[in-house]
Amino acid sequence: MTVANFSSEIIYADNAATTPLDADALNLMLELQKKFFANPSAAYKLSRPLKKILRQSREKIAACINAEPNEIIFTSGGTESDNHAIKSVVLEHLSERPNIITSAVEHKAVLNSCAAMKNLGCTVTKLPVDQCGAVDPLELKKNILPQTAIISIMFANNEVGTIQPIKTLVEIAHDAGKIFHTDAVQAVGHIPVDVKHSGVDMLSASAHKFNGPKGVGFLYIRDGLKVLPYIDGGAQEFSMRAGTENVPAIAAMALALEKNCRDMKIIAEKISTCVDTVIDRLKNNGIDFIINGGDNRLPGHLSLSFKGIGGESLMHRLDLKNICVSTGSACNSRQTTTSHVLRALNVPKEYIGGTIRISFGKKNSTVDARIIGDRLTELLRAVAD
Repeated sequence: MTVANFSSEIIYADNAATTPLDADALNLMLELQKKFFANPSAAYKLSRPLKKILRQSREKIAACINAEPNEIIFTSGGTESDNHAIKSVVLEHLSERPNIITSAVEHKAVLNSCAAMKNLGCTVTKLPVDQCGAVDPLELKKNILPQTAIISIMFANNEVGTIQPIKTLVEIAHDAGKIFHTDAVQAVGHIPVDVKHSGVDMLSASAHKFNGPKGVGFLYIRDGLKVLPYIDGGAQEFSMRAGTENVPAIAAMALALEKNCRDMKIIAEKISTCVDTVIDRLKNNGIDFIINGGDNRLPGHLSLSFKGIGGESLMHRLDLKNICVSTGSACNSRQTTTSHVLRALNVPKEYIGGTIRISFGKKNSTVDARIIGDRLTELLRAVAD
């Protein structure tokens, strides 16, 4: 994606961190902000259009993941959804000193939620992953305890793009009578997600990852699952999340997701070609690098590790050339320690410090990819010389 910035042109290739807001979603959000101001919970006629928009948005989102509308709870984003899913289940069983099972490569929203519950007396089991970043189903099976209250394994990794064997993991969890939650923030809107097929009990998503607005997301909760409310107050969101709904943002989220799901196959093919272009460019120029995350990765997602240069340095040098990539999760951008995800994958020590993440989106082109590959080659050759 090439965007104007003052007199320069910038190539944005950090879509795993956030995506540009879809133009139609933006226009819808602005239109609703201008036309409707009433509280959707009010009883008078001014509120009725807002109630209808909320209902239609819920139906659109549910259809995109093969859920029922009453199973969709609107939230402020993926972090809140993860917190709600994990904490509400654990707190209900806190007197039993419950156990949480998660993986070593989860987003901090999951890991820190687990840590918070550990401080209240529960135990946390972190499953290892293989060199591709995948959880071994047998590892899950042998670690389930009688007191395990919830299992939370992400659908796809935010740093290296690994897609987990969710359906198999869910089957193991359900055979043991356990609740399964998945952080699908990176997956929803990018790869097919079907809650009925996978069998997940809860699923987190965030609008700004699929070209919707920031500050809004949703939590899927399987019908019949007993989950405590996250925010107390009014009866909004089926009494699961109190507070006046942000209807314009919710409607924009639903539209953005609907569009991404409609065009998913075309977008995936396009951005996969971008990834191949970068890899071919580097290989053809004799650059030494490692691709992290294995072959079963999100389309458009590329985590690369290089020898002889730090990832932070490489990121900043690319920034000087008007190319935006990252060294990993944007949520950890202020931390200087090595990524917990890369450590869990056992990336060789001579490469691990030189890792960057390139993540293409639907606005990117193969021209962007060629430029990124060429600029990387120039920078790495300069370091080698």
